[in-house]
Amino acid sequence: MRTIVHLSDIHFGRIEPALVDQLSLAVARLAPDLLAVSGDLTQRAKRSEFRAARAFLDALPFPRLVVPGNHDVPLYNVFTRFVTPLARYKRAITTNLSPVFRDDEVIVVGVNTARSFTVGEGKINEDQVDEIVSHLSGAPRGLIRIVVTHHPFDLPEGVREERLLGRAAMAMAKLAAAGADLFLAGHLHISHVGHTAERYKIAGHSALVVQAGTVSTRSRGEQPSFNVLRIHRPEITVERLVWDPERASFSETAASAYRHTDKGWIKA
Repeated sequence: MRTIVHLSDIHFGRIEPALVDQLSLAVARLAPDLLAVSGDLTQRAKRSEFRAARAFLDALPFPRLVVPGNHDVPLYNVFTRFVTPLARYKRAITTNLSPVFRDDEVIVVGVNTARSFTVGEGKINEDQVDEIVSHLSGAPRGLIRIVVTHHPFDLPEGVREERLLGRAAMAMAKLAAAGADLFLAGHLHISHVGHTAERYKIAGHSALVVQAGTVSTRSRGEQPSFNVLRIHRPEITVERLVWDPERASFSETAASAYRHTDKGWIKA
């Protein structure tokens, strides 16, 4: 079995210091096989925010895979935004914008969907998709295949379509053929689990789309939260840990189990 802690939209610059300490403790207690962070480590891509984000990550001695989000691109510094949009991210977090984690149970591939020319929303291009496909197709057959982006491949009910990852349909067609099982994303600050079959209608393919909320103060009516995934083919359990302000700690409030069948991933 593999345990993946899925964090997103930490937004250093808009997160309570006391919550950061408890978040670190909660993740440490879970002792994940992988910490997956799906973007927006900072609020305004400031150097001080990136330093805080790096200190947070360094305090968690676990394998990690991190991708940037749109807030990790400077908004107001026009030169930096369009000429070196992820320079601060690269200096503080990682120079690898296409990270890969692989062991004998899972392969996890991250991709940068943040763009200088879009304010908020993101895109994926064919070269990026082909690189992901190469990794997934080259992995042993039994591995769970996971893709991590900041911008989502699916949307909870009530969220406008413009928030969907740009060129998602093109990407999903190729990723389905490569056997993608699970998509992790953030951006919306809303927790959600969906199935690709509901949106993309690709014969024989139904992957899970798991959306993490935010641990920042920029909530959308939810308390700060993050996900924990327990993966043991043919089963995946998704747990949501939510901030309890009265106890000043994170506690599990929801869990759902899924099983892989000849129709894809379905609720167990």
